[in-house]
Amino acid sequence: MKETELWLRLQQHLGDVYCRVWAAEFSLAELKDRTVMQALADGVPCKNIWRAVWAALELPSRER
Repeated sequence: MKETELWLRLQQHLGDVYCRVWAAEFSLAELKDRTVMQALADGVPCKNIWRAVWAALELPSRER
């Protein structure tokens, strides 16, 4: 997964504006308590970030 796809999925589920706020503010345990933005800066693969987001948002399995 590329970073652009990650952002598209975040926008789809959280909205255009809120996804950026959420990505900067919400810490995810699966990412060692990092936010999406911190994980991206640390080089965590987007696929792993999406899996953590998917779990945190309790999205349906078809969205994985």
